[in-house]
Amino acid sequence: MGVLIAGPWFKDEHGRTHILRGVNLSGSSKVPRIPDGATHRREGFFAHRNVSFVGRPFPLEEAAEHFERLRTWGMTCVRFLVTWEAIEHAGPGLYDDDYLDYVTAVLEKALAFDLQVFVDFHQDVWSRFSGGDGAPGWTLEVAGLDMHHFAPTAAAIVHATHGDPFPRMIWPTNATKLAAATMFTLFFGGRLFAPQCTIEGENIQDYLQRHYLAAVQRLAQRLAHLPNVLGYDIMNEPLPGYIGWPDLSRHNGLLHQGVTPTPFQAMALGEGLAQTVEVFETGLLGSRVARRITIDPQGVRAWRDGYACIWRRHGVWDMDANGNPRLLRPDYFTQVNGKRVDFGQDCLLPFYRQFVQTVRAVHPQALIFIEPEVNQPPPLWDRDRPEGLVYAPHWYDGLTLYLKRHLPWLAYDNRGRGKVVFWPFIRRNFADQLAEFRRHAHDYLGDVPVIIGECGIPFDLDHKRAFRDGNFKIHAQAMDRTLRAMEDNLLSYTLWNYTPDNTNAYGDLWNDEDLSIFSRDQQRDPADPYSGGRALEAVIRPYPMKTAGEPLSLEFDYRRRKFHYVFRHEPNLDAPTEIFVPTYHYPQGIEVNLSDGTYEIDTAQQILRYYHTPQRLVHEIRIKPRRSPA
Repeated sequence: MGVLIAGPWFKDEHGRTHILRGVNLSGSSKVPRIPDGATHRREGFFAHRNVSFVGRPFPLEEAAEHFERLRTWGMTCVRFLVTWEAIEHAGPGLYDDDYLDYVTAVLEKALAFDLQVFVDFHQDVWSRFSGGDGAPGWTLEVAGLDMHHFAPTAAAIVHATHGDPFPRMIWPTNATKLAAATMFTLFFGGRLFAPQCTIEGENIQDYLQRHYLAAVQRLAQRLAHLPNVLGYDIMNEPLPGYIGWPDLSRHNGLLHQGVTPTPFQAMALGEGLAQTVEVFETGLLGSRVARRITIDPQGVRAWRDGYACIWRRHGVWDMDANGNPRLLRPDYFTQVNGKRVDFGQDCLLPFYRQFVQTVRAVHPQALIFIEPEVNQPPPLWDRDRPEGLVYAPHWYDGLTLYLKRHLPWLAYDNRGRGKVVFWPFIRRNFADQLAEFRRHAHDYLGDVPVIIGECGIPFDLDHKRAFRDGNFKIHAQAMDRTLRAMEDNLLSYTLWNYTPDNTNAYGDLWNDEDLSIFSRDQQRDPADPYSGGRALEAVIRPYPMKTAGEPLSLEFDYRRRKFHYVFRHEPNLDAPTEIFVPTYHYPQGIEVNLSDGTYEIDTAQQILRYYHTPQRLVHEIRIKPRRSPA
């Protein structure tokens, strides 16, 4: 078994083109199971070295239940979440072998269900202690940061220390706050921008990357024997920190929400100095400054005792004669010795190269899944590019995600091109946004396959109304809007997400997000494989799993349950085309209309096998529900 790649497509051993559909497993894998690390809980939060992720995403004895459900829903692929913290939480070089054993056992179970897996080394805004997940707590400590003081210094907004209600989709703003921005700058650019920051004589960039890569290799070594483990995602949503920030006294980028200090203000706050900062509100018209507030840490510092602010040490800012902070080098992070620094080319790409070498030293055939900086193309990899790369960007319906509202007539272009109104234009715009990923793969990475590593919708829309009335129709509409755009581009994707322990009250157990397509709280009959599913009429879709040639167009109307597929066959390829035909949509059977050839149906596997005729180059398959007898 296994999946190969040829040009922009995934292939099997027969040469058939695969379109992969699957899920991220899981949202709660970002937090420990022991003690319960759900982000709304403060108890034990700072005891970061004594945790265990064994049992994330589920106890091993539940694996068969969840994998069988996913296969019934037509999923063939899992993006399996692992965090650096889960492997190396106890301290530098101290690995959790129980967790590594557990992950190996779970993915062996996935093999039994013929599920392809790529392992995602997940992080969001660096670490749980800077408002996200990923890196162990000790990484902040070795940089000199004091996670206990992030709240009073506005160095991060963290669910566990903020409490409920937690502001809607506030966590991404940590990307530009002191804690996460500093750590990413050190991880990717420590040698360039913090040459004085060393640990036992080693620059902090090299120290952090060495430990990250060693943890990655430790897991890859365990999994290399499994034929269903396709490869590894280098890092979820890597961020530049301050690298490339044009003016540290000003805001940068599109995402502003809540308390938003500039980088210079963040550095001053981190030193315990009062600052008057802007507070943004986000609505249908975008972000705007709602008010200004003064934050006074009253001398509390974001830095550990005995540690100076790294950026003050490097001459970015200092105190004037009156004891006021003064910005000395507003463009410090844009250039080194007169040469402009490009985050993608100068920081990300060298790390990509190291990752490939590290993984393939123990898992030579592993595919490497490339993620770019969010909403940016990948770095140009035109020299010494290895084989076996896959482009794995993320895409969401941004307006629905950030506002937790679905407006069928309104959307937003994630490239910063403004609002889009009315369905025909929205569909065209979404398709164009996703088509850009294929162009990026071709232009920057050399015509490699594309899989959308994350896409999905929040299920707590409209203040969780569906959890009260059981009506998920608006969610199905929102999900279909996203998945049609995937189909318009013939893209593989893994939905964000499937969280086995999701609840209506706390969602995916992380930062008040709730994007899971399954919840026990919606499950009424454990024996029914569809019970517990959310918006399944849009999630479960017929699609070409394996095509004897090149896919040309794909469309599914979930309301009328009509499917239409067109492909061009590959000469001398005798294996049939296989279409997933879900019983969920067609309980009474199907009517099939073919351009040519013959078909057979495997009801147990929910598969239609199509045998094309060689005389015709392009083939069409249409499927609709069988008419009930009069």
